[in-house]
Amino acid sequence: MFDRWIFDTPSPQPDLRVSYGKGPLRFGELRLPKPGDTAEGPIPLVIVIHGGFWLGEFDLGHVTHLCADLAEHGLATWCIEFRRLGNIGGGYPGTFLDVGAAADHLTEIAGAHRLDLSRLQVLGHSAGGHLGLWLAGRAGLPSDSPLLARKLKGDPIRISKVVGLAAISDLERCRQEKLCYNVVEHFLGGSPESVPERYRSASPSALLPLGVPQVLFHGDADRLVPVTMSELYADAARQAGDSVSLRVLPGADHFDLIDPRSGVWPEIRAELLNLPACDSV
Repeated sequence: MFDRWIFDTPSPQPDLRVSYGKGPLRFGELRLPKPGDTAEGPIPLVIVIHGGFWLGEFDLGHVTHLCADLAEHGLATWCIEFRRLGNIGGGYPGTFLDVGAAADHLTEIAGAHRLDLSRLQVLGHSAGGHLGLWLAGRAGLPSDSPLLARKLKGDPIRISKVVGLAAISDLERCRQEKLCYNVVEHFLGGSPESVPERYRSASPSALLPLGVPQVLFHGDADRLVPVTMSELYADAARQAGDSVSLRVLPGADHFDLIDPRSGVWPEIRAELLNLPACDSV
């Protein structure tokens, strides 16, 4: 049984909370390393996307503890909130528009906080892993996709690496296995037969190749998202030409992967500290 402390302990305070759009759920929390914890120059940054099967009752609070841990080890984090099922405007397409807007808003605040957007990483857990993989692959969507903001100036922000933790990487498989009482049908507004284009544009597995390096972690004791989800996705992504690494963690459950006190967290943190090469932005 997992330790509930990440849910029951108050969130560590962010350095800054920034709105990226109108409404109470369109904001991100920025946490920065303490002065002296990083070398002079731009600070490496991780976008953190929480899980919760896209449901409104699960907010970003439970992943803020790992955000604080990453800041203590020299990484800035941009932990984003967004509209979810049960929130006005949540689900398809609002959740996707929010996640994209939150990521793109970094170009507005990076300069003031010395954030390095040339090697931007995304860390997503469970449904947040789905959104992180989708965020990396959205550049392949057609320009008229309802999941892309019409008012975006320039191209979407470039993602250099995605680290997925028990990621829901295939929405059709999520539906086939009826995860969380088949919540994906509510999230997308129908079945693959009734709204096939929504599954094609929203599921990372349907967007392959993403063209971005991906590192997946999955516990073999996960009872909420089976490890086969990551195994099958990794195989498909490699066949499509993506660089994908899958690390199956023996004995780890769904929430061990986001618990900075767990035995598996140091390996995940080490992967985030293994910074990708710089890209031009």
